[in-house]
Amino acid sequence: MKIPNFNCNVEMFCAVNPSESIEKIKKAISNIFPYSIINNDEFSINAQSKELQSFEKIYRFIHKNKLQKSYLRSLEDNLKNNTTWFYLNKQAAFVEQIAICQESDESPLGPIKVTLTSSNIDAIIDWIVFVR
Repeated sequence: MKIPNFNCNVEMFCAVNPSESIEKIKKAISNIFPYSIINNDEFSINAQSKELQSFEKIYRFIHKNKLQKSYLRSLEDNLKNNTTWFYLNKQAAFVEQIAICQESDESPLGPIKVTLTSSNIDAIIDWIVFVR
């Protein structure tokens, strides 16, 4: 897998429910996005990466499981200007699994919202979902 050299900002956000451990949610995010910097307060977690390499696990998962159409639909449906986003299931991420959610309520404790921003967003979407 060749990672293109595009400037990209990857942001992850999720709410922290009273019954959840902040440390476990941080682990869920770092399981999927190992190159991210994670910050939190009492009620939410924000993580960020400037590295497109942080998308490597999702890229491999999409291509291994032939989920390009599902991710393409989500990324295109949520595309506005130079930004797109999708939801990941928080519990799946904790056990190092990737599960996209079409709606936020598909993840019982709330999803992780992943936002991609780049002046090359169309090329990044192409890289993520098309077979090379």
